[in-house]
Amino acid sequence: MQLSVEAVAATALLEVVRISALPAKRDAPYPGRTVTHWVGDEAADALTLIENLLGSGKHRCGFSPGWSVRAYEETLESVLFEAAFCFSCHEVRLHGTAVPPDLAVQFFDADGADAQALLSLFREAAR
Repeated sequence: MQLSVEAVAATALLEVVRISALPAKRDAPYPGRTVTHWVGDEAADALTLIENLLGSGKHRCGFSPGWSVRAYEETLESVLFEAAFCFSCHEVRLHGTAVPPDLAVQFFDADGADAQALLSLFREAAR
């Protein structure tokens, strides 16, 4: 999966959200419960998994994401990007100040090892 190199380098904190609904408007944060915050090695490891997600073809499910990560820079003032993951249709939607339009919608192999490791991290964070 492609992320902005600058955004990854600037990320100081990842907020993990268990999504409860789709946002009311485009580019709004996905509503849900924040389950954890990752910093340091935890954030770096999660970003590496995300960047290593293998591409996939489009699957149809209607896009019903279960998890998102919000990346913040050191000041925590604004979200660099939010990535919402649907493990059913293998789609991830990104928005934020560090997301160029051509990276806003991507598809990943939800059954791949890195995707399954990321999903395990999400589930563990929610316990």
